Amino acid sequence: MSPKSHLSPFASLDSFVALPRVESLALTPDGSRVILTVATLNADKSGYERALWSVPAQGAGTPTRLTRSAKGESGVAFTGSGDILFVSARPDASDTTPTEAAQLWMLPATGGDARALTRLPGGVSGVAASARDCDQVVISAGLLPNSASVEADGVMRSRRKTGAVSAILHESYPIRFWDHDLGPDEPHLLHLDLDQLRDTVALPAPAFDAEDTTDATGDDSSSTPSEGVAYPAELPRPTDLTPNPGRTADTAGQALTPDGRTLYVALREPGQRSGRMVLTAIDIATGAHTTLMREHDVDFTSPVLSRDGKQLAYVRTPISTPAGPHQQEIWVINLDAGTRRRIATEWDRWPSSIRFDHTGTALIVTADNDGRGPLFRLPLDGGAVEQITHDDFSYADVSVDEHSGDLFALRSSWRTPAHPVRISAEGVVTELATPAPLPAAPGSITEVETTAEDGARVRAWLLLPDGASAEEPAPLLLWIHGGPLNSWNAWSWRWTPLTAVARGYAVLLPDPALSTGYGLDFVARGWNSWGDKPYTDLLAITDATEARPDIRSEGTAAMGGSFGGYMANWIAGHTDRFSAIVTHASLWALDQFNGTTDNSEYWQSIFTPQAMVDNSPHLSVANISTPMLVVHGDRDYRVPIGEGLRLWSELAEHHAGPDGSTVHKFLYFPDENHWILKPQNSVVWYETVFAFLDQHVHGSNWNRPTLLG
Repeated sequence: MSPKSHLSPFASLDSFVALPRVESLALTPDGSRVILTVATLNADKSGYERALWSVPAQGAGTPTRLTRSAKGESGVAFTGSGDILFVSARPDASDTTPTEAAQLWMLPATGGDARALTRLPGGVSGVAASARDCDQVVISAGLLPNSASVEADGVMRSRRKTGAVSAILHESYPIRFWDHDLGPDEPHLLHLDLDQLRDTVALPAPAFDAEDTTDATGDDSSSTPSEGVAYPAELPRPTDLTPNPGRTADTAGQALTPDGRTLYVALREPGQRSGRMVLTAIDIATGAHTTLMREHDVDFTSPVLSRDGKQLAYVRTPISTPAGPHQQEIWVINLDAGTRRRIATEWDRWPSSIRFDHTGTALIVTADNDGRGPLFRLPLDGGAVEQITHDDFSYADVSVDEHSGDLFALRSSWRTPAHPVRISAEGVVTELATPAPLPAAPGSITEVETTAEDGARVRAWLLLPDGASAEEPAPLLLWIHGGPLNSWNAWSWRWTPLTAVARGYAVLLPDPALSTGYGLDFVARGWNSWGDKPYTDLLAITDATEARPDIRSEGTAAMGGSFGGYMANWIAGHTDRFSAIVTHASLWALDQFNGTTDNSEYWQSIFTPQAMVDNSPHLSVANISTPMLVVHGDRDYRVPIGEGLRLWSELAEHHAGPDGSTVHKFLYFPDENHWILKPQNSVVWYETVFAFLDQHVHGSNWNRPTLLG
């Protein structure tokens, strides 16, 4: 490792996990400030605290911290008056029966302390939508199925807590998602009229009859209070827009008209195991639902409104089948005329976000593109798609300044964490002030590419350590992305290859078949055949990279998580060319996985039964000769722990010695999920991975991380 690498915070894992992180961006309605959510390591280094910071939108000035609480703040939105809305579990001084549940808070634009806007027993999940021209807000929150009111919900939650009841009765699929169990409550969309907010002298809250039949609209028909606490009269009472929702309010986007009268939302229409997303209009005053778009085996998602509320854009996507991937189509409805049209019909990219520009004549879209994530302008009149940014970065959290037309976003690359920027109409990028200074990155980055056996171009980012040369070639680490519908094009705090670069490894970040940003045909090359073109693409790009004079031609290692873990397992059973393999949260036996993952219908819909057999890594376990480090979290519901347990069992069955000894290792996290999120667990993850790689790439003695005991 060169002396320069020692100066980088990525050379010290303690320094790395302590780096502040910008997590989200929101532009104030007047375009004068950007509000950032920034995470910093807490005092005992066990987690991250989040606070809101204000940054001048013009590109100069100093960041100003707006909030300070032990519980932190996130989920920024704005009222029509310009007040800042956020979600926090911070204590509410006016709450005489405090809970741990997060609530909706407001920080007045005119100054003063933040105050809570809700006191929901189960808390608030987030701001679903807010109106631009008035103080109307829609929030997402959970209510127990039998709760006739928010008061009754509090009583029932209290009874469950007092009785130590954790049981959940499910009457539909699914029952869990990514890293958490679904239920016992159900997601609702609740409307708040902030004009009802009052400043009053606090009085003891009246009691509430637990048997009351009051509904969440506020129609109080109680008679004899006997249990519970009435909802505070000084707060706007939530109105339920999705009564008896089941899982329908697991939405795929929503938008509130500027006048606050109509919510356009992609609601889930239940099916046997998954269902479909339908585009629905909800009248705020009456709660009436009107279906705008519903088609068999088609999802309608990501609704957004123009500034004047007269146009609605959305994404239409046929549901996947084993026959091949489908295009994600962008459509626009003229709400006055009732007409709709598809735009950018020849554009072969999948949108990751869409916004109307300030004129309402074009959409601003982000999409994966050739290993980057640029901003695009899609004219509504059928004109050609225009690429706005042309750098090596990816853009997210895009906001449009409705006065100047300038764009604001978080920008990142594999050498630069997310940071706020302003983008002019001409694509000129101006970095804004940030409370999270960009850390010094070790090494350098370049691109490599090769031609696959079928003639397809396969490209990758290559991160090189300082000092890599023909005289001192660097060992190569093939790092395979998850997804699989994904691209190595944006910074990740969970997967941060600069930590390996700082330790002298060259890191290859390839986009093989199934990767996004190269067109539908490139995705289709690996469809229903994960072990075919994705695998041969990875070997081809590795061959091309190993041919470089600054890369060692031997001692290459491979690693990946999720789909990347699947590919690591597939590689292990089909070649012995790698010195070590790290497989994290990996798919091992597809027959088992497809029935136990949190969304089984999707995974079974993209494979034929025969392809599920032909592409299952577990069938090649006897061929594995490369040392493997298996990593899995017990709370991973997307790739359940059974995958890691079966992989470990079968490695022992086929490859352990008579005394049980093995070259393989299993790093297990009882309290982590698909990602390793706790700072010190993250340190252990990196320490174990690098110790394993050093052992098998450099021939070092095994160095057991201290915190593993």
